[in-house]
Amino acid sequence: MPHARKSAKPAPVAGNLYTALHIGASSVSMMVAERDEDGLLTAVDFLEQPAPVARDIFRNGKVSASTTERVVSIIKGYQKSLAELGLDPHAVTRAVATNILSEATNHETVMNRIRIACGLRVGTIDDGEMTRLIYLKTRRRLLNLPAMRKDTTLVLHVGPGNTRALLFQNGLITRYTSYRMGTHRTREAVEASHSEGSTLLRVIREHAYGNLAQIRFDYSDVKIDGLVVIGYEVQSVAEALTKSSQVCSIKALRQFTADAANISDVELVKRFQLDYQTAEALIPALEINLAIAETLQLSEVHIPTSEYEQGLLHDLLISQELTGVFADEVLRSARILAERYQSDPSHGEHVGNLCTRFFDALTDLHQLTAHDALLLQVAAILHEVGTYVSPRAHHKHSEYLILNSEIFGLDRLDVTIVALVARYHRHSGPRLVHPSYAALNTDDRIRVSKLAALLRVADALERTHAQRVSNLEIRRDAGKLCIRLPGLADAAVERLAMASKADLFEQVFGLGVVIDEDN
Repeated sequence: MPHARKSAKPAPVAGNLYTALHIGASSVSMMVAERDEDGLLTAVDFLEQPAPVARDIFRNGKVSASTTERVVSIIKGYQKSLAELGLDPHAVTRAVATNILSEATNHETVMNRIRIACGLRVGTIDDGEMTRLIYLKTRRRLLNLPAMRKDTTLVLHVGPGNTRALLFQNGLITRYTSYRMGTHRTREAVEASHSEGSTLLRVIREHAYGNLAQIRFDYSDVKIDGLVVIGYEVQSVAEALTKSSQVCSIKALRQFTADAANISDVELVKRFQLDYQTAEALIPALEINLAIAETLQLSEVHIPTSEYEQGLLHDLLISQELTGVFADEVLRSARILAERYQSDPSHGEHVGNLCTRFFDALTDLHQLTAHDALLLQVAAILHEVGTYVSPRAHHKHSEYLILNSEIFGLDRLDVTIVALVARYHRHSGPRLVHPSYAALNTDDRIRVSKLAALLRVADALERTHAQRVSNLEIRRDAGKLCIRLPGLADAAVERLAMASKADLFEQVFGLGVVIDEDN
């Protein structure tokens, strides 16, 4: 791909500019966007150049020195462009790399090289971030396809290393799954076969067999009305596939895939104006999407004709700001998981409500963020899922089940924190002999301790699982946290539970907990 540059409007105001840099599977891209008075972002500059990051990782297990230096050279060029706009070239708003970079044996070396050469700290897009990005793309599709708001729609993202699926029913996310199957991963896996044409498609299909069987099983209980496919490669040829209608029949997709498999990568580059890395991954992308659509017995797919990379960069600038509806989707995912393990929903919700009361009343004490509040809510909903395994030591079973589950919108660190907070809702508090807790850095261990302390106090007030405590008044007085329970004449049960659970709160915050009855 040649050095691509698109400018939407001249003379941007430097103070309103935001920048996003993405080291992707096959290219390095950057967007400069301007935020208007309503907070909306509009692209004023977009740059993209190819770099074979994914090819190196899936072929050799690491990023080559030459590719690393190419990435560094591209970023330095972008930094010059930022300087021309009057921006600090070392103060990029978001600088991230594809999540597959973490699979490279030398990923830390690559990150350090970029940091030293370019003065940039680059993060890695994790699973939680990726689901947020897919969610943002999907939300735009919901606006474009009114039927998606009432039908059962599967949104499929075939990425360079993994495939993710989000199931929407009546416009809400009801399921999220991921599979170790991607475009570049598949390309390198089947490369040794030296197959071409229809034989190559058969080899790709055989390589994906296990994942296809899992997808069939995962969605065997629902009737899917529509399939929306997104991804760098498939969206690169979307207009050729859909003729701008954004809808492609399975018959047309099958024929297009067969035709593309019978021409060389060089011809793919020329015909569809692709870079060579994208051309190499195009056939696996087409065949994987086709195979999934056929597995689900669908007659057509929806493919956005918008440019994938520009949309990704835009969303990187807003994904961490998501609240409201997105938080609702995270909580919905937690509730679905709790239901799967037959956890008492009214108990979890009530403990969550009590947690919110304590969190809001003690903000100056705990100094945690809105995201931490969301994790506390999720932990409250899920803290007793371990009873599905056994009531005995169920807090440990809860930790295990949560750690081995996927919760939409949460990355692995988030899930780990939720699992640990759930574990510490009873019996022992955090200890360094607990492997998952010990693996966290100091700041995250403190977050776990604070959140677990709040959960334990809230859970003590719901000891009977009968929602006896509907109102409470919280005040701090003489080194104590005093809780008054209006409308509850006898708090003997709650007081007894608090005696065994408030120890962590006192250790963390230095306040003993006292329950005052409503006399």
